[in-house]
Amino acid sequence: MGEPLAAGIVALLEDEIVAGLQKRNITDRFKRFVAYAGNRLDLSAARQTGSELAGNCRLRWYDHLLRNPLKAAAEAEQFTRTLHLAVLDQQQSLRKVLAIAREKLDLPPSAAREAPPAQSPQEALDRVKQALIAARAAHAAALAPLTKSELRELAPNAYPVLVSQNTVGHTLANRGTGRRLCDLIEKIDLGAMLQAAESLAPLAAPDVLKELAQLPAEGDLKVDGVTGTVAARYDTPAGTILIGGRGSNTYQLDKLTDVACVVDLGGNDVYLDGSTSLSRPIMLVIDLGGDDHYRGSAPGIQGGAILGVSMLLDYAGDDLYQAADCAQGSALAGVGILLDYAGHDRYAGIRRVQGQALGGVGILIDRAGNDAYRAAMWAQGFGGPLGFGLLDDCDGADHYFCGGRWRDSYPETPGMEGWGQGVGSGLRQVANGGIGVILDGGGDDVYEFDYLAHGGGYWCGVGMARDFGGNDRYEATGGLTQGVGAQMGLGILFDYNGDDVYQGTSQGFASAGVSYHPMPTCGGNFSFLADYGGNDKYGCGAKNNTYMMRGSEGGFLIDRPRRDEIEHTVTKTPLPARARQ
Repeated sequence: MGEPLAAGIVALLEDEIVAGLQKRNITDRFKRFVAYAGNRLDLSAARQTGSELAGNCRLRWYDHLLRNPLKAAAEAEQFTRTLHLAVLDQQQSLRKVLAIAREKLDLPPSAAREAPPAQSPQEALDRVKQALIAARAAHAAALAPLTKSELRELAPNAYPVLVSQNTVGHTLANRGTGRRLCDLIEKIDLGAMLQAAESLAPLAAPDVLKELAQLPAEGDLKVDGVTGTVAARYDTPAGTILIGGRGSNTYQLDKLTDVACVVDLGGNDVYLDGSTSLSRPIMLVIDLGGDDHYRGSAPGIQGGAILGVSMLLDYAGDDLYQAADCAQGSALAGVGILLDYAGHDRYAGIRRVQGQALGGVGILIDRAGNDAYRAAMWAQGFGGPLGFGLLDDCDGADHYFCGGRWRDSYPETPGMEGWGQGVGSGLRQVANGGIGVILDGGGDDVYEFDYLAHGGGYWCGVGMARDFGGNDRYEATGGLTQGVGAQMGLGILFDYNGDDVYQGTSQGFASAGVSYHPMPTCGGNFSFLADYGGNDKYGCGAKNNTYMMRGSEGGFLIDRPRRDEIEHTVTKTPLPARARQ
């Protein structure tokens, strides 16, 4: 998987960076830089500080990494490798990924255990029924800490305030209400919310799906909201289960208000909307074959959830996913999961899509095929406050695009907003950031992105991007991209093997300033770009086999050859002029 020696190589980064600091006679300056960053963390730790930065929604792992930046690269390498290995375990992938998310979100360990293989279609169907009931009970426990009046305040405001009213990535149009909503989300029992998702997770195992595919399809029920064959209907305390036939069906999911689960046995199907919210807090869609089309404009669809838990499993076919906001493995105060097992798929959305979370977990996993992803903002492995967002495409030559819709709000970096592809970001003057991760298992990939994207951290967030192999192109059209940290953020980008091209000039760049403190060169941003193997090209002018400090004392770009590569150049590169952020 990628470079087999990567773990050991990255562990040596700390020694190499320390040697570089000594060579430049700036060791004391770097220590002061790190100490000041730690001091700012201490001074801003309280929930109310009188400053625009407070400690609400701050994650312990972020705090640890920012206080120990030289160890961050090695920890990030181990974390992303472990996370990708968990995804590759098809039988237990979701259970393992959710366990990792729990740890990083400061939640207690799960009691979920490995489920034995399903032995028959009826047993698999019984597991679906039991999972829905267990998920509904855990969801109720998750919201129990909120009063009825708090729920009435949070439910109608979460989407407009945290999503639809906004066209800039770094903050909200209504920051006061946004802070209030984040405070309410902090009261939710996120451990119980993940328990609801863990109840559904075993259904993603291939043995369960193969048994479900053998369910009889002889029935022909008439159901308002479904065009095509419905083979069976089952009513449970958690909602209705529909079994769709093997022909082509159309499901108008928002007309099926009592339906909590659709299992479709095959055919080229169409799924319209299907919101997951307080009115339908658990939603499960399992499609077992065909070239399917998922489309809608409502939030909380296609494995998206608002104050709920949603999971979409598509087992085969070349599929098209079209949505607007909060969709395709995305969550607002909940858990959203989309897992596509095969085919050449296309994903299109606008805001908070494709592995995004604010107050919960958002997961998009695509196991195979040459896939295309398009989004405008807060997408493709994005972690907002108290969020863990993951996009992992395991194989294929893939194309990712994030940005292109709204103007960047910072006049010194003209361009378009991006905020995606492995970005952890807080909301300025509202809440600290979460953890955003994008992983790609291999293939010759193209990444297009605008401002603050691809392995980026902002406002006390952690963002990571990792490509395990292939000749990749990183096509930046905005500033602060490709392993960058800004406003006390930490961003890391790894690429292993292949002849890669990095456009733009921000590779591994750490902004020198943090606007809310008076000493703009004293610390707060840390950035890493590490590329091992291949003949690579960098828009910032770096050469192969190079160690550079980028921007402030916290920015690093390291390119090293594989052992079997002959290049032995030693490049001395002057420290670039510090840029204003």
